Amino acid sequence: MIQQIKVASHSNVSNVAGAISNIMREQNYLEISIVGAGSLNQAIKAIAIARGFLTPSGIEICIIPSFKEILIDGKQKTAIKLRVEKK
Repeated sequence: MIQQIKVASHSNVSNVAGAISNIMREQNYLEISIVGAGSLNQAIKAIAIARGFLTPSGIEICIIPSFKEILIDGKQKTAIKLRVEKK
């Protein structure tokens, strides 16, 4: 099963980084869903911090961005999907 994380503009970066690190130690990839610039900012910072946690144990990660359609309050929105994979 694909692990999915949703990041908001008010998400705690350290908590998200810890979640990313824990998932990537166990699996080969995960998906992060975001809507808006503030959310993207928090997600990228969390991935950078997670990379710092993972690199010393020999795990390198990369990001593959794409778009996806999601429903929020009954309205269709375009979200950004960041697929984080082990290299």
